[in-house]
Amino acid sequence: MAFTTLIFVIASCVVTLLAFCGNAQLSRNFYATTCSNLRTIVRNATQQAVTKEPRMAASLLRMHFHDCFVNGCDASILLDDTTTVQGEKNALPNKDSVRGYEVIDDIKAQVEAACNATVSCADILSLAARDGVVLLGGPSWTVEFGRRDATTANLTGANTDLPSPFSDLATLISMFQAKGLTAQDMTALSGAHTIGLAHCSLFRSRIYNDSNINSRFAATRQASCPPDQGNGDTNLAPLDVQTSEQPFDNLYYQNLLTQRGLLHSDQVLFNNGSQDALVLSYSTDNSTFFRDFSAAMVKLSKISPLTGTEREIRRNCRVVN
Repeated sequence: MAFTTLIFVIASCVVTLLAFCGNAQLSRNFYATTCSNLRTIVRNATQQAVTKEPRMAASLLRMHFHDCFVNGCDASILLDDTTTVQGEKNALPNKDSVRGYEVIDDIKAQVEAACNATVSCADILSLAARDGVVLLGGPSWTVEFGRRDATTANLTGANTDLPSPFSDLATLISMFQAKGLTAQDMTALSGAHTIGLAHCSLFRSRIYNDSNINSRFAATRQASCPPDQGNGDTNLAPLDVQTSEQPFDNLYYQNLLTQRGLLHSDQVLFNNGSQDALVLSYSTDNSTFFRDFSAAMVKLSKISPLTGTEREIRRNCRVVN
């Protein structure tokens, strides 16, 4: 073996080993002795928020997704703009769209009161996202801990790495694969749209221009989403026309079978493409959807975590220490 090739192989092995070591530091029992009541604190606070506003479960789940897709699950999405940090909150996919920051603030304050400077914002967000889904009747999954918090954000990454509601299927698959997620993971995670709402600006082009749409469904949505850009942009519509707030179920996929996906990126999952069979399976088998969604959420929550002594444990999720 040539010397340069040997060096390349050794370097590759080191990178791979470090990647596995990073994930290995995540543990279900990471806070067993340092913050044993963490799960109870987060569950109770999340329950209070979701009981007050069921939509908050979808908001926390989306926030976790948008965090992990940009530089990994490091709570960078929670950072406010400062003179030294250009945050991700004003990125196009996040501005006036991602919500629930005050819920994380409240949970963090309660956790800090019980376990000072111990639990990362990234771990809190990961746990709250899971608890919100469970509270709406969705599946549970194992949340492992040990993530550290970023001290910088990535506005550019937030504008480029997050999947668009206007994307075609090939683009969606490619963007998820870039994060280590398969096409199946992508289709399962899209089922999160069984809860939550979307702005008119995100589905206007679909309800007026797409041909693969139920005409009655399109007419209903057009009633609250005028065709002119800038007119009614923030008007909301349910992502799942059948059960928009709860429960968390597989009806989202049933909507796709009848061409009632709200976003273009929803309906491309069932449009004579590679994901049709999987969508059909999820539409008829809720347990299979729950199983695959849970598995995909575990993978999502482990995208490039900061671990060990990297960065810091932020005491205020909005600013670096």
